[in-house]
Amino acid sequence: MSNPEAFEILYEDNHLIVVNKMAGEIVQGDRTGDEPLIDKVKRFLKEKYDKPGEVFLGSPHRLDRPTSGIVVFTKTSKALTRMNKLFHDKTIQKTYWAIVKNQPPKPSDHLIHYLRKNHEKNKSMAFDHDFKGAKKAELTYTLIHSFNNYFLLEILPITGRHHQIRVQLSTIGCPIKGDLKYGFPRSNPDASISLHARKIEFIHPVTQEPVSIVADPVSKDPLWLEASKTKA
Repeated sequence: MSNPEAFEILYEDNHLIVVNKMAGEIVQGDRTGDEPLIDKVKRFLKEKYDKPGEVFLGSPHRLDRPTSGIVVFTKTSKALTRMNKLFHDKTIQKTYWAIVKNQPPKPSDHLIHYLRKNHEKNKSMAFDHDFKGAKKAELTYTLIHSFNNYFLLEILPITGRHHQIRVQLSTIGCPIKGDLKYGFPRSNPDASISLHARKIEFIHPVTQEPVSIVADPVSKDPLWLEASKTKA
């Protein structure tokens, strides 16, 4: 069956459906009133399986609107409960790609910062010391490709804090391409930021089999097209 919603399905079974989100889409509804990805996937499932009534679809995690890449949805309440636990227990390994402005200080590093969120501005600030109310943020990065003026980093987040990758990379002088909020001087033409949820690995919540899913960036940006050829 063709997919009239035009999102890429990366994986589907009786319990899960995993899609490749385009930058600019919201995963769940917000104040903008724009149709969220979860509703589009529900409609796709309703039509594909000719389901009567409301389609159940759980959302155990999200991606920021300007970010692209892997989003996991659950098709049963049992799978949702178990996926929520996997995310909470940090037994899911997520890998991101980011195109950044400046070459990082080291070809690979383990970053630790302490974040404070400004709720009014929907922005986090990073500090190199702990303090009351701060949340520890950790990630590792590796430089995997160099363009003419940009650099492709592979990032493994260890914690899952608000805007963690964006603010931590900005703090070491490597703002993500297009990310005005965290120090990049220009927006991308499509209002995206060059951050992509590249890979996810976990033990299936029902079958207990290992699952590994990879998503190529869905973008016409020449840098992403070049990055997609990287064997990483």
